[in-house]
Amino acid sequence: MFATTMTDYTTDKDSAGMGHLLGAADIRRIANQAGIHPAKRLGQNFVIDPGTVRRIVRLAKVGAGDSVLEVGPGLGSLTLGLLEAGGRVTAVEIDPGLAGRLPETVADLMPGAQGRLTVINKDALTLTPGDESGLATADGLTLVANLPYNVATPIILTLLERFPNLEGFLVMVQKEVADRLVAGPGSKVYGAPSLKLAWYGKAGQAGRIGRNIFWPAPNVDSALVSFTRAAAPAMDPEATESERKETFALVDAAFGQRRKTLHAALKGLVPMEAFNRAGIDPTRRGETMRVEEFAALARACRKLAG
Repeated sequence: MFATTMTDYTTDKDSAGMGHLLGAADIRRIANQAGIHPAKRLGQNFVIDPGTVRRIVRLAKVGAGDSVLEVGPGLGSLTLGLLEAGGRVTAVEIDPGLAGRLPETVADLMPGAQGRLTVINKDALTLTPGDESGLATADGLTLVANLPYNVATPIILTLLERFPNLEGFLVMVQKEVADRLVAGPGSKVYGAPSLKLAWYGKAGQAGRIGRNIFWPAPNVDSALVSFTRAAAPAMDPEATESERKETFALVDAAFGQRRKTLHAALKGLVPMEAFNRAGIDPTRRGETMRVEEFAALARACRKLAG
């Protein structure tokens, strides 16, 4: 690795005394020095605009002492913004080269923040509460990330499932993914991700992101999605993990054949009596159903089986 001094970077400070964040020249210089090349297979597109970084941090409401999980920190654009705001950041990076370089970048540009950064070289989909990361015990954990677009939805749902203390997130994703995550019944893009996210809480779009703030520029538009976790599943505050799994199984089956009626798509899984007990018309399609209704259907099946 190369040691780099402050004088090697384009400055980005304002009259309020904000710290240095990475611009386009910084990103390219660090990448060249470390021999790092953006990998398309890992969905690597690095943010090169400090203004966008500060906008994300502001919308995420990150403040001093807040526990923040960042997935896919890349070269550190957003990491520095989160540290600048006073956050305690756990950055999970699958690429060993990037994971190894990130602490050096923080040491060079924000040496006083080094103690608030933990870097884990791991696939975020394999994170568990048992990892020695402190994530499972962090109070009010927030996910703030420019997520790898090819695995954004699985990462979000996996982390919400495994970390009950993950209270919310603000993530940058492909616009089409954002549309699906926040869609409601009847929308053309409403589907399993929309329903599963709704199980955990409330999501909404938080703004568009231009392609020119990335290096390399992606071939898709981007958007921000915000999410606040409910204290308990809205449809049933006492719902258990097994009930969640049963509900999600029905969701997956219904949207595996989304043009079919519920009766046809859920054949073999849901008896007619369960539809009657749940008060759901079996001729409806999954795309018209709210997550509360899928939960009621799963509950009716369970009672009939028991």
